[in-house]
Amino acid sequence: MQLRTMTAEDIPGGLRLNTLAGWNQTAGDWRRFLESSPSGCFVMEHNRAVIGTAATIAYENRFAWIGMVLVDPDYRQQGIGTCLLDRAVDFLDRIPIPATRLDATPLGKPLYAKLGFAPEYEIERWILKREAPPAAATQVGPRLTEAEKGRIYGLDRELFGADRSFLLRSLAEEAPEFAMAVPADGPPHAYAFGRHGLFADHLGPWVARSRPDARELLREFLVRSPRGTLIVDSVRSNTMATELLEDSGFRPSRPLTRMVRGRNAAYGRLDSLCAILGPEFG
Repeated sequence: MQLRTMTAEDIPGGLRLNTLAGWNQTAGDWRRFLESSPSGCFVMEHNRAVIGTAATIAYENRFAWIGMVLVDPDYRQQGIGTCLLDRAVDFLDRIPIPATRLDATPLGKPLYAKLGFAPEYEIERWILKREAPPAAATQVGPRLTEAEKGRIYGLDRELFGADRSFLLRSLAEEAPEFAMAVPADGPPHAYAFGRHGLFADHLGPWVARSRPDARELLREFLVRSPRGTLIVDSVRSNTMATELLEDSGFRPSRPLTRMVRGRNAAYGRLDSLCAILGPEFG
């Protein structure tokens, strides 16, 4: 076996692993990692096949994220996941990054705790399964202007704790119909992005301070998506968001715990965060 840096040629191998795991990422998501962190994504290779992955992404060197820790089912229980995770942590420690975050499943939480990750807050994945609307029923509202997107990126930096406009810009280019904002006098204060996943459309980030604004963004996502399966990773403490999701037919699927390792200085703000971008990106 060989642990090495991931390249674009490994994207099909990574996509195979996340498909086997039932994860929703696409080749476009893998490209986002490689474009943002070309030296910080890793694979375990055996007989020229990718059998494990781990990816990192740094946000302004204020904090970093670890995601896409995957191992081929035929190679599990051999320490491959731990080896990949150790490599990702070591890479970020050498930059250095003051804090590293990840979103842990209940199964992975004890392992991350042993590596010094501590819980921050809880996230709940919600899924809606519906009859896929006919193409004629899918409505696409007005697209955001470049000036509007620029103002949103500035607000998002304050809320997230660091600049991730490179990711939001990529989402807006790939799925412009999901880049939305509630009209307001002055800078927008309610906005959302989304993406077309492998088996479902995914809403996130979803940001709103008031119930009417949050409801409007969720409603727009529902009418703009042509898919029968929709996903939202909601912040559990945001009861407004969870109530709106439940009222819209979403059902909780699995819990996640946001965890941090290191000096937690750039925390961001949770007051208007309804849903995260996704557990792989934060």
